[in-house]
Amino acid sequence: MESGPFRAWLAVLGTILVTAACTGVAAGPAPSSGAGPGGLEKTSLLIGISPTPSSAGVFIADRKGFFKEEGLTVTMETIQAPQAVMPRILNGDIDVFKGSYVSLINVQGSGTARLKILYDALQASPGIAGVVVPQDSELQKAQDLKDKTIAVNSLNNLGTMSVSAHLKPYGLTPEQVKFVVVDFQNQLVALKNKQVDAAWMVEPFLSSAQNAGVRLLLDTNTGPTDKLPIDGWAATEDWVRRHPKTAAAFQRALAKGQALAATDRVLLAETVAGYTQTPKEAAMTMAMGTFPTSLNPTRIQRVSDLMFEFGYLKNKVDVASMVAAGPGR
Repeated sequence: MESGPFRAWLAVLGTILVTAACTGVAAGPAPSSGAGPGGLEKTSLLIGISPTPSSAGVFIADRKGFFKEEGLTVTMETIQAPQAVMPRILNGDIDVFKGSYVSLINVQGSGTARLKILYDALQASPGIAGVVVPQDSELQKAQDLKDKTIAVNSLNNLGTMSVSAHLKPYGLTPEQVKFVVVDFQNQLVALKNKQVDAAWMVEPFLSSAQNAGVRLLLDTNTGPTDKLPIDGWAATEDWVRRHPKTAAAFQRALAKGQALAATDRVLLAETVAGYTQTPKEAAMTMAMGTFPTSLNPTRIQRVSDLMFEFGYLKNKVDVASMVAAGPGR
């Protein structure tokens, strides 16, 4: 790998979390200004986001003023996963947050919290996530991953489940590989230093890593995980019960942002480039997935069923019970 491109890649990726986090404050609960337009129970929201393309709907809604039209002021803060900030979610510090459906269903199934899914964020398509290896790696196909170390951003989550689903056709179980936690921004270094044999990456990290000299071994959004729902926006059931009009206002604003993310590629690329520090030209061609404009529990149930199959859940979770009512007026 050339040292210059590698250092450039580190400089770009190293700013992702900082830039996204700096879009708002990180301390203390979002203040409420009392009843707002339309009788909103709360008008200032702190939203937990991730610096990945699936957050685009919220960023577009904010950029286009859709939240303001609903009487909402939003502040965004980067979170790694809902589980990592669950105490803040439960005490009302973070109002709404994005998480992989594996995370959200895990929280629900474990009894840690009762959640309501407010809106779908992203559905998988080929190219948005996969297992990569160094160019000179001896690993050439999925079955070669047996007994190898694979970096993932968290355990028992979307990455481990997606990889497991793709190993199953080759007779391999999750126990026959070793998953280790390495943050996305550190995975390329871990590969370069041979701390891991392979890494599961998502965009924009995936494209950046490929440009820096790794190769794709396995696309984890094909076959058994084709069009799999990836993540969604949620709040606690108690929060939605106490803030029904605010929740509906958030849904209406996000619906407009999500629709633009689904239909305006230039706006999508500009927006994603802005909060991930991905060059706009790269964002125009980078695989993004699809941005659903409806919330379909049957579609999301696929995730719950896969989680149960691989032992992430003791009992199946009925996703329909997690889906919040539509926004209405």
